[in-house]
Amino acid sequence: MFDLSGKVALVTGASRGIGCGIAKTLAENGAHVVCVSRNVSDVQSVADKITAAGGTATAVACDISDSDNVSKLIKETVATHDHLDILVNNAGVTRDNLLMRMSEDDWNTVLNINLKAAFIAIKAAARTMIKQRNGRIINISSVVGLMGNAGQANYAASKAGLIGLTKSTARELASRGITANCIAPGYVATDMTNELGDEVQQSLIEQIPLGRMGQVEDIASAVAFLASDEAAYITGQTLAIDGGMVM
Repeated sequence: MFDLSGKVALVTGASRGIGCGIAKTLAENGAHVVCVSRNVSDVQSVADKITAAGGTATAVACDISDSDNVSKLIKETVATHDHLDILVNNAGVTRDNLLMRMSEDDWNTVLNINLKAAFIAIKAAARTMIKQRNGRIINISSVVGLMGNAGQANYAASKAGLIGLTKSTARELASRGITANCIAPGYVATDMTNELGDEVQQSLIEQIPLGRMGQVEDIASAVAFLASDEAAYITGQTLAIDGGMVM
């Protein structure tokens, strides 16, 4: 689809769902993918599947809630592979509750993992990308960051923050040949959504003009495009992949 041969990509939250799909798709297009998750055992199976399919990948454990760990991750990736071309900040958590009942701990946990970790990763990766005068930064936001959602003030704030972070990053790094873009997925069929009851799933689908949930591949293909040379003139943008939910 898109030629990413010789590129090194790092994907956080790659053990399952959208992150796993992104890692596999980037590898299918020729990139060596550093698959990151909190536990290496969770992500090793993803790297093994990529290798079995003819791609190349490495499994790495990192607790991205710790800023020092994130910086170390980027530095070790560059030291091992000599360069870093594609950074995908995908890892995220939820701690849902109504605003009046939400604890500061739940607020801080979600903001630290969903937003602060992306900031730290971008800051570390940018040093290498600036020297290369080339790089692709892709942040995975959410339609919730565009429209809000009751019971998810922390999650919505973190995902909206990613959009602002992306735009500022794009403006700061454009002159060095680095692009930064954001993808805002809508409801995507994953293990998490599959656990919802039929009535809940149907109510979600009724909000989607295309009449179905998205597939992981819908998101992963867009990431591959934004990582490719074909998207060299696109930066600072947020692409909603949501079946028309927030058009």
